[in-house]
Amino acid sequence: MQFSHSDAIWQAFPELRAGALHAEAIHADADVEAGIADFSAVAEARLAKAQEGELPEIQAWRRGFSRMGLKPTQYRCASEALLRRFRQEHALPRLHPLVDLCNAISLAFAIPIAVFDTEKIAGDLEVRRAKGDETYLTFGGEIEHPEPNEVIFADAGENAHARRWTNRQSGFSAVRETTHSVLIVVEALHASAGDDIARLVETVAYALARHWPAAPKTAMLSFVSPRFEF
Repeated sequence: MQFSHSDAIWQAFPELRAGALHAEAIHADADVEAGIADFSAVAEARLAKAQEGELPEIQAWRRGFSRMGLKPTQYRCASEALLRRFRQEHALPRLHPLVDLCNAISLAFAIPIAVFDTEKIAGDLEVRRAKGDETYLTFGGEIEHPEPNEVIFADAGENAHARRWTNRQSGFSAVRETTHSVLIVVEALHASAGDDIARLVETVAYALARHWPAAPKTAMLSFVSPRFEF
């Protein structure tokens, strides 16, 4: 299986920095509460100094969404949506230990982290422009089709596993209690994204190895090295 960004995405967003991880032996019994507390404390400290919309990581995604023709305050990248909810409620709902931990890490870094159940992905997965006939399943069970030219995560079966790039994942490949194998994708557009993505990948890899019997495979992606095979 392979994950990549299309050449057109790299050309349109040359500032993009991305990383990917693959891990197996995932289960729903891990105790991640201490890690969640640590990363949440980092987010609390950042939000005490500035609201999420003032953070450079979020501002860069807002600019990116504007370039995609989206209103950035109507459609927010996943990390901004998490930070906004966390600032208001000082907590996030619990879904699955891996998702909960990645959400907390995303809060601390203010960078979107996508987690996919690889057994629900048909063939390779690519971040590309939509044709408009791909199938997207909402978490409520409804079927949608992305707008033509919208940036999506698409597999070989023409399933859209995320819409509007980092805005919203699909319910189809969401991590559940039965999930065993996952692909984790991290992406950023801000000035220090290269260093931050490298630290983020290292942080997630350490967390995976600490809480699950997993030996994650990792990769840093770029225009000259855009593919992650796992």
